[in-house]
Amino acid sequence: MKTRLSRSVYRAGALALLMSSASLVPAVAATQDVANPYGLGALWAHGDLIARGTLVALLLMSMGTWYILITKLIEQSRLLAQGRKAQQGFWKASSVEQGIETLPANGAFRRVAAAGLRAAEHHEGVLGDRVDLHTWVTLSLQRMVDEVASRLQGGLAVLATVASTAPFVGLFGTVWGIYHALTAIGISGQASIDKVAGPVGEALIMTAVGLAVAVPAALGYNLLVRRNKLATERVRSFASDLHAVLLSGRPSGETPALRLSKVA
Repeated sequence: MKTRLSRSVYRAGALALLMSSASLVPAVAATQDVANPYGLGALWAHGDLIARGTLVALLLMSMGTWYILITKLIEQSRLLAQGRKAQQGFWKASSVEQGIETLPANGAFRRVAAAGLRAAEHHEGVLGDRVDLHTWVTLSLQRMVDEVASRLQGGLAVLATVASTAPFVGLFGTVWGIYHALTAIGISGQASIDKVAGPVGEALIMTAVGLAVAVPAALGYNLLVRRNKLATERVRSFASDLHAVLLSGRPSGETPALRLSKVA
């Protein structure tokens, strides 16, 4: 009798445990299916014109940063590749003209070489006679090197501006969002944690977005400045070597192009 009673109690307890477990599964699933009521979507939906404008401004800053960073990296890579090609082909040519033909069309190294050759061959005129050939060629090459360096610097000011202002733009959005959240809470008269944490958390997202925009801009600026320095030094070294080739051992009344052709 006691054995049957204990078995009945055991079965009843097991059945109750199974029923309680089955009732917990839908509750857990329902908890997981609840969507997060806060985030960027809620911030955009609940934000006013200024909050949305701040987000759009940060988005434009981020797009501009990545566009400049990618395009400048491609431009620098092309220039460095042209420098390697100049080292391989230009200095093996029999004359400056033939060396220029080995350089890529519209490339920086080709423009520098063409400018130096034109300056050496056309040092004439009343004003030109007042400047010696050495100085004339030097100035021509330096102008082209400065032009290449100026083109490489394009866009860096935008990256510096974004890196320095994006955190403050995000902070402005945060302050504006917190102000409106606290105003809404004061009007409703409900200061519970769920009423405060949500709107304030949404406003703090603005600061995170501002930092996410500023950090790539700052890192990209430093990277591009370093690569610009390397590329400019390559162009300047090429111009210096070309200057020596154009002027060294030039006989009187003979152009550098003719002299180099004769040497070949």
